[in-house]
Amino acid sequence: MREKNKTIIILIIMLAYAGCVPKKNLTYFNDIEELTEPIANPRLQKVIMPFDKLYIKVVSIDPLANQMFNSEDEIRGGGEGATGLLGYPVDENGNINFPFVGRINVLSLTTSQAAEKIQESLSAYVPNTSVTVKFVDNQITVIGEVQRQGVFQFSQDKLNIYEAIGLGGGITRYGDRKNIILIRNESGKIIHYRLNLSDSKIAQKDTYYILPNDVVVVEPLDAISSSYANITYTTILTSITTLIAILLFIGF
Repeated sequence: MREKNKTIIILIIMLAYAGCVPKKNLTYFNDIEELTEPIANPRLQKVIMPFDKLYIKVVSIDPLANQMFNSEDEIRGGGEGATGLLGYPVDENGNINFPFVGRINVLSLTTSQAAEKIQESLSAYVPNTSVTVKFVDNQITVIGEVQRQGVFQFSQDKLNIYEAIGLGGGITRYGDRKNIILIRNESGKIIHYRLNLSDSKIAQKDTYYILPNDVVVVEPLDAISSSYANITYTTILTSITTLIAILLFIGF
């Protein structure tokens, strides 16, 4: 009987140990002590791509021109975004359709370069203007082992990967911080990147920053996943250990 009880106790310990996740799999920056110098990041400014949406504000000394180009009531270019700013959509060829001027190609320009080009195009119609261009309706998708899956909007040109994960409420205890998949559309091709959030040197990579329309997928840990069943591993483990304890109590 003692041998049988010893075997059962060992089994319980093994099951409990199997349900434990090593701390290094649940923490970020496991190698932070190894860093001796600040990490430089090649942060590049986002350029305008097809299907982006731009907020364009024209400031002029002429009140009529201000009202014409910055109307609060007229919704141009496909409607008002969630940010409350009027958006001009960029078509598949990189053009926007601007009042009076017509089509202006802004493909592969930064927002400041696009502002200069629009201002130059407007100068023939409205002198002494100042133009501001911003991205609007930026969004990313965060799915997998995060607290809240979904599509999230942001106003910055881009986020870093940790800010993107934060929009989803952070990674669950079942998420693999060393196995984050970033899906990005680059020049008409879908590219998949694999990121390791426990690596402090991740900031050196250009994929450290998340661009609009990126998809971030948090993969589950190999040992434990809560994505494929309603009953979690912890619940199963608790049920097994409770059953064994009852059997021991009744002398089975």
